[in-house]
Amino acid sequence: MKKIFAMAALALTMIPAAAQETYENAKIAWSDLSGTARYVGMGGAMEALGADISTIGTNPAGIGLFRKSQANITLGLVNQQDGKAFGGGHTTNMSFDQLGFVYSSRTSSTGYVNFGFNYHKSRNFNYILSAADQLHNASQNKLTYAKAKNELLFEGNGSPNFNKPYTQCNQLDDMYARNLLYDYDTNTWYYEEANSYTFDRRHWGYVADYDFNLSGNINNRVYLGLTIGIHDVHYKHYSEYTEYFPQNSPIQVADDRKISGTGANVTAGVIFRPVEYSPFRIGLSIATPTWYDLNTRNYTTMSDAGGSVYNSEEYEFKLYTPWKFGLSAGTTVGDYLALGASYEYTDYGSLDSRYKTGERYSWWLDDYSDESESDEVMNRNTGEMLKGVSTLKLGAEFKAAPEVAVRFGYNYVSPIYKKDGFKDGTLASDASYYSSATDFTNWEATHRITCGIGIQLDQVNLSAAYQYATQKGGFEPFMSYTDQYDAADDNIVDVVKVNNKRHQFLLTATYSF
Repeated sequence: MKKIFAMAALALTMIPAAAQETYENAKIAWSDLSGTARYVGMGGAMEALGADISTIGTNPAGIGLFRKSQANITLGLVNQQDGKAFGGGHTTNMSFDQLGFVYSSRTSSTGYVNFGFNYHKSRNFNYILSAADQLHNASQNKLTYAKAKNELLFEGNGSPNFNKPYTQCNQLDDMYARNLLYDYDTNTWYYEEANSYTFDRRHWGYVADYDFNLSGNINNRVYLGLTIGIHDVHYKHYSEYTEYFPQNSPIQVADDRKISGTGANVTAGVIFRPVEYSPFRIGLSIATPTWYDLNTRNYTTMSDAGGSVYNSEEYEFKLYTPWKFGLSAGTTVGDYLALGASYEYTDYGSLDSRYKTGERYSWWLDDYSDESESDEVMNRNTGEMLKGVSTLKLGAEFKAAPEVAVRFGYNYVSPIYKKDGFKDGTLASDASYYSSATDFTNWEATHRITCGIGIQLDQVNLSAAYQYATQKGGFEPFMSYTDQYDAADDNIVDVVKVNNKRHQFLLTATYSF
């Protein structure tokens, strides 16, 4: 889709504090298929079957099916297929994925109350993205030129007044304008026409979930559970974007970003058997938004043959993820086969990016808490770029022998990004003002294929699992647009096809007592 760049329509609204941009928010809100080797080996389709600690965060009622206490630990290895080492990162990484326990306490002949705790990585950010393509009279700095030409970067009469930037001026605009795009000899703005570009970015870090669960059952037919989750974000990326020109030296923009912080949410679930003597079960779950308090900081460097300039920013913001709803079904056949299916829905278009407005004192708690407001401009953009996501999970476990279980699973996750989505560098939002990168990737649907094996040795169970996840996407180094007033200022860049193919190996040791 070609974006129409209508200069006169841009609002010049000032926002008092910082929020976060749509595409960065989506990285934090997204989650992987992760957990014990048994859970992953069955494709995570255990929300109605229960009795696996990894259901603690998806359907907490699954913990209510435990009849023995147990402790688990999981280690993993993740490999990115077709990737290349960059920025100190590697395509294969070890991972400590899970550690938890369930304490099961009998309350009557048919009743149990269970307590559980589980740590696991709900998001593994390790990924190296590389792209390169031709540029035909397009450039990252051309948008800066277009803004400056129409006096939307700085107050002034054609010449820049660097003391008074407008909200359309983000970090890259400021760096380009101050160092490359204004010719003081002729008092005119200009841009350089690039031939081609290269782009590399290393992502690393994780989101750690700490889940605390209380669950139980009623007459072995209804199982109830509640989980309070604490989420710990550690995200980093380092990228280098280089444009090459026919006569001038290349220009490189290097961006180093970190996002960290914590959040909390509550998940409730129920599992019930509609028919008393049937093993068939239905599960329902609902998860509140995760209410994140986050901090982001970046260090951006622009370099050419004449030297380097840099800029850095740091600020705090809030992010509220969407509600999540789950429906699942599961059954067993004798003591040799278990079948499960799960469906989840999350509307990522309702992500709430918020900026802090101050503090409020609570006499009741004798403490201060942050006050915040939604960044309406960015949230409107989020609703236009992201959409609701459906996740379908299917899984099976077959007892090949009394001590040996074989598992298979499959996931389909619909795209979070709209096909024609783009990172809008013209938004009158502080989230755009603090932006230090113009690239974006519209990832398509995710497919996951899993398998695994479990071996029971008295009180110890050893399980191994393999997961293959594949996802295609369209990468663009900056937003394309057409200038409706001057076709010569059109800035169109081709979409480059990229992919994310990941191989994951997991090993879980479980001790029952």
